[in-house]
Amino acid sequence: MSTTSGIKGQLTVRGARTHNLKNVDLTLPHRSLIVMTGVSGSGKSSLAFDTIYAEGQRRYVESLSAYARQFLERMEKPDLDAIEGIRPAIAIRQKNSIRNPRSTVGTTTEIHDYLRLLYARVGHTFCRNCGREVVRETAEVVARRLGDLPPGTRILIGFEMPVVTSAPLARTREQDEEETAVAEPEEESGTPQPDIPGLADPVAETLALLRRKGFGRLYVDGRAVSLEDADAAMLRDRASLQVVVDRLKIEGDLRGRLTDSIETAYLEGGGAAFAIQLPSAADGDAGDPFVHRFSERFECRACNILYEVPQPRLFSFNNPFGACPLCHGFGNIIELDMALVVPDASRSILQHAIEPWSKPHYRSQLTELKRAARGRVRLDVPWSALSDEERRFVIEGDGAGFEGVKGFFRSLERKKYKVHVRVFLSRYRGYLTCTECGGARLRREARDVRVGDRTIDVVCAQTVRDADAFFAGLELSEKDAAVSDKVLREIRKRLGFLRDVGLDYLSLDRLSSTLSGGESQRINLATSLGSALVDTLYVLDEPSIGLHSRDNERLIAILRQLRDQGNTVLVVEHDADTIRVADVVVDMGLGAGEQGGRVVYAGSLSGLLQEPRSLTAKYLRDELAIPVPAVRRRATTQRLRVLGAAEHNLKGVDVEIPLGLLTCVTGVSGSGKSTLVHDVIYAALKRSKGDWDRRVGTHRKLEGTEFVSDVVLVDQAPIGRTPR
Repeated sequence: MSTTSGIKGQLTVRGARTHNLKNVDLTLPHRSLIVMTGVSGSGKSSLAFDTIYAEGQRRYVESLSAYARQFLERMEKPDLDAIEGIRPAIAIRQKNSIRNPRSTVGTTTEIHDYLRLLYARVGHTFCRNCGREVVRETAEVVARRLGDLPPGTRILIGFEMPVVTSAPLARTREQDEEETAVAEPEEESGTPQPDIPGLADPVAETLALLRRKGFGRLYVDGRAVSLEDADAAMLRDRASLQVVVDRLKIEGDLRGRLTDSIETAYLEGGGAAFAIQLPSAADGDAGDPFVHRFSERFECRACNILYEVPQPRLFSFNNPFGACPLCHGFGNIIELDMALVVPDASRSILQHAIEPWSKPHYRSQLTELKRAARGRVRLDVPWSALSDEERRFVIEGDGAGFEGVKGFFRSLERKKYKVHVRVFLSRYRGYLTCTECGGARLRREARDVRVGDRTIDVVCAQTVRDADAFFAGLELSEKDAAVSDKVLREIRKRLGFLRDVGLDYLSLDRLSSTLSGGESQRINLATSLGSALVDTLYVLDEPSIGLHSRDNERLIAILRQLRDQGNTVLVVEHDADTIRVADVVVDMGLGAGEQGGRVVYAGSLSGLLQEPRSLTAKYLRDELAIPVPAVRRRATTQRLRVLGAAEHNLKGVDVEIPLGLLTCVTGVSGSGKSTLVHDVIYAALKRSKGDWDRRVGTHRKLEGTEFVSDVVLVDQAPIGRTPR
């Protein structure tokens, strides 16, 4: 819809009444960085997301065909009088809505798609057995190699022809005699039966076939023999014949003749050929011939292993062709998890360290263990202190009367038709790294291809920082560099965007579903930069949350870059640095809820600082500040001690947390804060209270749990979706 506001490059909102908005009228310039601020509940998100973004998205969807609209979410028209100059809108929210177990940082940012293309085009396959490079030797390559032999060299070019008969009813005399003896045993000493007409000699038939095709020579016992002189009786025991296609001496430019001969040999030999280098006249024709073997098949001739030709789908774990056949591209498999079977390694077997055998219904298994383990396993020693041999006995059994933990669960597998057994089994199963691919998600053939010195799974396992350094220093041949120039440029650009938004600590194979809301938002921001859209409205929800102040400047640079591409960037934000760099600041207020829903100020930062009603301006002018307590609470003697935390990137951390106080865990993005608090402390406390059946982050010990009665995790996830 063409409007005056749209022509002038302005977005005009009239009479917005969504949620607590009070008939808001607002005009914003396009291609600007606009920061919307105000106290919590003042109506920022109602105006930015539920009004402006909702209308922009609704109009864009309505412009599509009816067929396309059925696949998109239908959005209600927001409560307002009019909105003009609206552009297609993209919302980047402060939450992680990705639940696809296959989605990774690499696939979300499209880096993995470019990696697939790179490895398919310039990747080199190496034999997994001998380490040699696997190449497909085309006729031109072979002709060039043979043409480089010393002048005067005599060579024979040919192929191997298997000796087979084309007559399906042809039979040997021995077969007929055997069948006759079985059918008529009484005539065993009688008159010999005559030959059955139609018998075929495979060698003679093969020689006749070669004559019909125009070939004239064989290579037999070190010399070339004419087909006319070949004795079929002498060749009867051979499984194949070496057929000569061409004889020549390396003189002058024979590239065309060599190429034609090799192509003929490939055609008749099923993709394989040979070139026999005869002894030179200088040696008096003495010595043994040297055989060069070639193949246009993609295989290692030394190890006789056939490989897949690199193609993009080979490197995709979302494609059945490239995915690991065992884990189907997930990187892990559901198996018995001993960390769930023995949740507390500080307990001994007598203290019910083996959790499933502590149930009344299965205590007979514990009795059986006590009987079988007499003199072989220490039952009163903590599980962590048992030797590998003792643990192996408990887990694997003795192969006789005692079946072990694994045998116990195997016997339960036969009763899976019972619901309670399936529920019981699910408690002790976990996702373990795939034993076939080692978590790489790809089939073996994809992991044999390298660019530089690394395979695609090694590159994806690297952090963005390390991958960026690898591709920055990657050296390719002149041909490969020309082929991969555009692909490498896109990979480096997208890695740079991730680095600029402060996510260089993430690995490319990190699951998208495990990212925090802030990380997910910044990945979407980096993806938006990579897509290079123009004249688009981007609406962001507090992108600085969870970002260390060290990385804040880089985030601001990304927002500016998005604006400079020709887009309108609308940011809901409280961060003072982001407010100060905005082209336009919209301050909502005055208060929250019923006291909010009004535009207190809209304009430049200098005008906001002079606005007497703005609560935001008072904090920016340092008239108001969060007071620092004059007196701190005194700590008690109660402590929560975590020893040897080593989950993810934690390096054997020992930490002591005083109870009854407000404790803040801080650090740069990716330093391990969430790992320590969520995966180790919270999970270990929940398990100590008997309310945790999932995996707990690796640590040696947790002390002080007796001082805590319960633990509650309050994160960025919504509390609930029930209408009540």
